[in-house]
Amino acid sequence: MFVHGVRTSSAIWSPQVAAVARRGHRGVAIDLPGHGTRASEKFTAEAAFAAIDEAVAGCAVPPLLVGLSLGGYTSLAYAARREGTLAGVVLAGCSTEIRGKPVGAYRRLAGHVTRTLDIGGDDWSVVTDMLRVLTGYSPLADLRGLDVPVWLVNGRRDPLRLDERRYLGARPGTRLTVVPGAGHDVNSHQPVAFNRILLDALHELRLPALHLPGLHVPELHLPAVA
Repeated sequence: MFVHGVRTSSAIWSPQVAAVARRGHRGVAIDLPGHGTRASEKFTAEAAFAAIDEAVAGCAVPPLLVGLSLGGYTSLAYAARREGTLAGVVLAGCSTEIRGKPVGAYRRLAGHVTRTLDIGGDDWSVVTDMLRVLTGYSPLADLRGLDVPVWLVNGRRDPLRLDERRYLGARPGTRLTVVPGAGHDVNSHQPVAFNRILLDALHELRLPALHLPGLHVPELHLPAVA
C-alpha cells in the first residue's frame, strides 16, 4: 500500500504498483486528503489515518505500508497507532525531524516536485495544513515504540535524511538503504533500485502473491542495490 508526498497524488506510484503486480502482488496507491481525488478535503492527521484505514480494510492480509515524504511521516504515525494491522513499513524521504530549518527545506521540496511533475495547481493551503499537523510531531518517538519491520530508503541527494542515523539508533533492526543518483523523490529518480527494495521486503515478510487463474506474472530482473 502506497502513500504519496505533499502536493502530489497516488499517480507517482505507478511504476511501483506495476512492479509488484509483475510479481503477483496487489499494489494499492491511495490519495491523501487535500490531494488527487480527495483534493476538496482538508488534510488532517485524523482524515489521513481514515484514508489509510479504508484501504487497509480492503486487504486480505496485513499489508506492507510504503510512504514517501509526507506519506512517510503519515505512514509512521499510522503504524505506531495501528501496527497490529500492518506487516511492515517502508519509509522514504522522511528521515529527519521537521522543525527549524527542515521546515523551509520541506516547503522548497514541495514546490520543486510540484513544478517538475506539473501537478498541484496554485493552492498551497495543503502545505500549510501539512506543516500544522507535523509541528511538534516526533517521528523518533513513534519509531522507538514500533514493533513491525521497518525499512528506510533515502536518495543520496535528499536534504531530508539529516537524522537517518538517529532513526537507526531509535529502533534496532531498522534497515537503511541510501540510493545513489537519487534526490528526495527516490521512487521516481531511481525506480528500479526502489522497486528492488520493495520486492526484497515483500519476500522477507513472506506476503502471499496473488495466484489467480490465467494470471501471467513475468519475471522481473533487477540489479542488486549496494
